[in-house]
Amino acid sequence: MGFLAAAMGALSAGCSPNRVLLDGAVGCLACAIVFRWFWSVLQHGFRETYVIRQRAAAVRVTPKNGKP
Repeated sequence: MGFLAAAMGALSAGCSPNRVLLDGAVGCLACAIVFRWFWSVLQHGFRETYVIRQRAAAVRVTPKNGKP
């Protein structure tokens, strides 16, 4: 997606084919870095939500006074 966006931008600006490919490669790298960061944020959020739900379920199952 980053490659296409950068390449189309360079093509519409009237750049040479070498420049279009270079811009596309840089755009691809930038998009990959941003996507990797965003994916790690999502995974952290999913993991944190899972742990919170597991702890809440454990609290509901075992009451504080120890009697069922």
